Amino acid sequence: MLNFFHNSYIFFLIEKLINFINSIFFVLLLIALSFALVFSPPDYLQGESVRIMYVHVPAAWISLASFSCIAILSILNFIFKIKNLKLITKSIAPIGLMFTCIAIVTGSIWGQPTWGTFWAWDARITSMVILALFYLIFIVIHKFFDEDDKANKISSIVAVIGLINIPIIKYSVEWWSTLHQPASIKISGTSTIHSSMLTPLLLMFFVLILYCALIFLMKYKTEIIRIKKKNLKRYDQ
Repeated sequence: MLNFFHNSYIFFLIEKLINFINSIFFVLLLIALSFALVFSPPDYLQGESVRIMYVHVPAAWISLASFSCIAILSILNFIFKIKNLKLITKSIAPIGLMFTCIAIVTGSIWGQPTWGTFWAWDARITSMVILALFYLIFIVIHKFFDEDDKANKISSIVAVIGLINIPIIKYSVEWWSTLHQPASIKISGTSTIHSSMLTPLLLMFFVLILYCALIFLMKYKTEIIRIKKKNLKRYDQ
């Protein structure tokens, strides 16, 4: 059982998973883009600009989910001192930052034809910018602190504080008057989005999740190699 968590075995599994994702990714991407750009209808109000939604919404979902994972794993790592959790959070953080930036940029592009402006400091947009800052602080802490224990403690505190921002982002459209519309997709309750738009949206979300998994595995693999090189240098000394 312990061998399952050994870095060498994890390295082997990562290689297998990367090869598998690479073998199916581009086919699934082509299918998802076909539904998003060709088969899905334009919106009766927003027209063709609604297609930005197929990148913007999944990017926002991933950015929120990524930081939630980082916060939960940071807490567990702070309590139980599991080294692999530290590697996982360090590998997720750049992905989360990237998708947060994608959500902000695509939202700005979508806002021009929809709201008549590229930017407005409403609650949803402001809280997303704050999320990007939390991601950036988390990454910088691990980049510039040489002591792992100190970096883990500080980054865990940052992650827990940043976690407070997640429900603020989620419920900002209900708590304050914003330009954003309320959620169209609901886990409990009736979704207001038509299936002709929901299908490509979920397909794009699945493809972007696969892309996240691919980048995460490559980043995690790099972290394992870095640790092995660091241990070899200590052994040589």
